[in-house]
Amino acid sequence: MRRVAMLMVLQFACFIGFSQISLSGRITDNKGNSLPGATIAVKGSYLGTVSNSKGEYHFRNLKKGEYQFVVSFIGFEKMVREIQLSESQELNFKLKATAILTDEVIVAATRAGNKAPVAVTNLSGDDVKRQNTGQDIPYQLSLTPSLVESSEAGNGVGYSAMRIRGTDASRINVTINGVPLNDSESQGVYWVNMPDFASSVNNIQIQRGVGTSTNGAAAFGATINFQTETVNTEPYAEVQSVGGSFNTFRNTFKAGTGLINGKFSFDARYSRLKSDGFVDRAFSDHESFFVSGTYYTEKSMLKFNIMDGEEKTGISWWGNPGIHNDSDPKARTYNPAGEYTDEAGNVHYYDNQTDNYKQTHYQLFYSQELSSNLNMNAALHYTKGKGYYEQYKEDETYAEYGLANPVVNGAEITSTDLTRQKWMQNDFYGFTYSLNYKKNRVDASIGGAWNHYDGDHFGNILWAQNGGTKNDYQWYLNNGKKTDYNAFAKVNYELSDKLNAYGDVQYRHISYDMTGVDDDLLPLVQNHQYDFFNPKMGLYYTLNDRNNAYFSFGVAHREPTRANFKDAKTDLSNLPTDESLFDYELGYNFKSAKVTFGVNFYYMYYRDQLVPTGEKNSVGYDIMTNVDKSYRAGVELIWGMQILPKLKWDANLTFSRNRIKDFVEYSTYYDENWKEEYKGKKLGDSHISYSPEVVGSSVLSWTPAKGLGINFISKYVGEQYFDNTSNSERKLDKYDIHNVRIDYSIHPSWMKEIAFQLQVNNVFDKKYENNAYGGNWYEQGVEKTWRYYYPQAGINFLAGITLRF
Repeated sequence: MRRVAMLMVLQFACFIGFSQISLSGRITDNKGNSLPGATIAVKGSYLGTVSNSKGEYHFRNLKKGEYQFVVSFIGFEKMVREIQLSESQELNFKLKATAILTDEVIVAATRAGNKAPVAVTNLSGDDVKRQNTGQDIPYQLSLTPSLVESSEAGNGVGYSAMRIRGTDASRINVTINGVPLNDSESQGVYWVNMPDFASSVNNIQIQRGVGTSTNGAAAFGATINFQTETVNTEPYAEVQSVGGSFNTFRNTFKAGTGLINGKFSFDARYSRLKSDGFVDRAFSDHESFFVSGTYYTEKSMLKFNIMDGEEKTGISWWGNPGIHNDSDPKARTYNPAGEYTDEAGNVHYYDNQTDNYKQTHYQLFYSQELSSNLNMNAALHYTKGKGYYEQYKEDETYAEYGLANPVVNGAEITSTDLTRQKWMQNDFYGFTYSLNYKKNRVDASIGGAWNHYDGDHFGNILWAQNGGTKNDYQWYLNNGKKTDYNAFAKVNYELSDKLNAYGDVQYRHISYDMTGVDDDLLPLVQNHQYDFFNPKMGLYYTLNDRNNAYFSFGVAHREPTRANFKDAKTDLSNLPTDESLFDYELGYNFKSAKVTFGVNFYYMYYRDQLVPTGEKNSVGYDIMTNVDKSYRAGVELIWGMQILPKLKWDANLTFSRNRIKDFVEYSTYYDENWKEEYKGKKLGDSHISYSPEVVGSSVLSWTPAKGLGINFISKYVGEQYFDNTSNSERKLDKYDIHNVRIDYSIHPSWMKEIAFQLQVNNVFDKKYENNAYGGNWYEQGVEKTWRYYYPQAGINFLAGITLRF
């Protein structure tokens, strides 16, 4: 029997060996020069590989049948070729150089290449379109690994935010065409200022962890790189209209000239978005436009972009303290912003408790191909921002505003109700540059940027109930100036056909000056200088066309924000310090025709990490504190499978452990006589706030007929604490939500496409909150808790139609 079994195994092995087919060859230009790093993908499957330094590629274990190969390389026209495979063979591809220099060179230096040893997700233009249902960018990226989105209005429109691996937007480096987007002072990104930006995005790359060097703010958890519209060779026009729950409407018009005389192209977009929001008075009234003009030659490109966004949004950033009052159906939509009581005791809401901002971005790019292996890029940019938020404030003392108490009928009045505006107006400008070299075994870039920010902060009193002030009285004014420049060099070197080594160094200098008087009338005069050196290195191993693995180590440093410095201004001896991150990444990827799988292990060790305390300052920013030692460790699982010819499943799941070592909680204590004392309490190792230990998403896609797609979308977020004490009283419950999206398109002869889209969010009407903040105090040794939540909408929908000409 043993001999029979051995014979059967040998026969099966021979069958497998003879039934599998290999395909190999070279990818070259028309002159026969190798194109190392060219991408060759099998359409309709997960298969794909990258050519080596000799331009060679190899597919193993293919089955007999018809294949459609898509070959692409920067600066060359994409080639699509259908092949009927019945046996192993050699197939060479000769790519034709484009008649013009393509837009991809603009972002080449700030992106991770095909064999960079980092955890990366790339979203194509089709991916962006599919997710663009009318919600903000964080919701359109919500299905990417380790990402948790949140919305103050409760429906993904207006003030929305995201965290990746538990780190917020102020730690995520964001660039548009390689130009920094993060606000210089807060280091955050405010998607509310860029309504419908996704309609002008061509592709997105997300790097998790330290990633590769880029421009702008520190990458302290992730990097997001957007590229806007690239060349369309043919004229086009597009009209999209979306409507849905909470009186949400978005109308978008796009048009482009195509390539005129092989040299010029112009693209434009205008969008208008309105929504009442799920939360009371959390409305959005936004508009934006995008204009781009480009001059192309065979070896150069000159591009000019204008992006403008203007928003008026109902303030809801204080959250909701009463969501657990199930007896009141309106408890979940309650918004305390603008609430006041008249002399008769009646509750009212100020009708202009709003945030108002206008931001315009100007970008000028020049790219030049210096040789077939070398190109350079340079960019100038300028961003103008101006806006305010308006508030009704009750029982404010005149002394708080530097005003004398008025005397009315012989009586001195010390306080008043008033309305006020807090303003920001700023200018951000600078330049970026890069030089990219790619030949044989070497893929190298050098680059950098110089950026300067100049911003004023001031406040005006519009009206005071009891008088005592003139209209538009300015009670404070301060200025922030920040200069940030960086330089980097990185190289990916092919040590062998299977092994690549990656090295990357960055130097970054920051100078930050604050002068003037803050809103509490205290002087705000500080100067801070930082010099950071950020090295990265790694290895990328290609076992074959289906398996690869990588390891990397990277260092990042980050300076505190304006709010961090402001919150500590009463004790200049206890200012926040800069943070350091040491990031280790280890990953493996497998792909076959019907299955893809990836696993990434990460260990992010921090020194002096600034973590949220759970409290907010006067303008809604998290109050932060340095902790000596902390870490984030986890594993990210990413997979996809073609279950049936018309049924596909893509998903990801992150398990993590996020801890502060030896955390000390500082709280206010009151004794029986209400004597106040501020003291610390050692808690040992504690959870880092806003860091769920399980995050996952899933998309089950069914295409029952041509042009019809039905998607069942799921998101799971584990429990998370919203301060660092690991106290269950200050914890967000775990939640899972499910959406259904239906896409249907037709292609009549008289136009390119008519596309319909329906998305039903939270189909099971789950009551949940995806963000909160709070804190504690002690009364006679008993801990007390205060907390505010951001409740999200129950079942709701968005439906749209797109006409493409």
